[in-house]
Amino acid sequence: QTARSVMAMRFMNGLTSIVASAHSGKELKTQVENLGFQHLDLEVTVPRVGIFRDAIVDLFDMELGTRFTTKAKIGMQVILNYTGGAYIYIRREYASRIRIIQRSWKTANKQAEEEMEEAAPHEEGAMEEGNIASASQQQAKTDEKDPKAAAAGANNTMQATDKSGKTNVKV
Repeated sequence: QTARSVMAMRFMNGLTSIVASAHSGKELKTQVENLGFQHLDLEVTVPRVGIFRDAIVDLFDMELGTRFTTKAKIGMQVILNYTGGAYIYIRREYASRIRIIQRSWKTANKQAEEEMEEAAPHEEGAMEEGNIASASQQQAKTDEKDPKAAAAGANNTMQATDKSGKTNVKV
């Protein structure tokens, strides 16, 4: 849950951005679309838009008194109707498409994850075999440099265990 004060601040920021961009139809449309996509999780309906619009306009009327003129009241109602209508349109037109994209994305990620899990044991086995071969090559180089150490270490064995539990022994 989000704190009331945080929600109030978000609400006021959204309303302020809508009113501030009202001078330009293009800016207003962009702003309302952005907010509409952020509200896809809400069930916005015509009756709810009306209730919300009336509550906000009544609040402004109570708080501003005579400074909230008839022209300002009508302007606020128009802006809130436009915004509510845009939210309804965006949800109706885009919500199902976005859900399809989200499901596709989950499926793609799941398949990629499964492919990586399948490839991982093969790669690890190859890496361990490479480590064993590398260790053997290093031992051979050491033996070439110091034949006495090679003769003394002839009884030593190297041992490696891969993920499957198989033990590889090198003499």
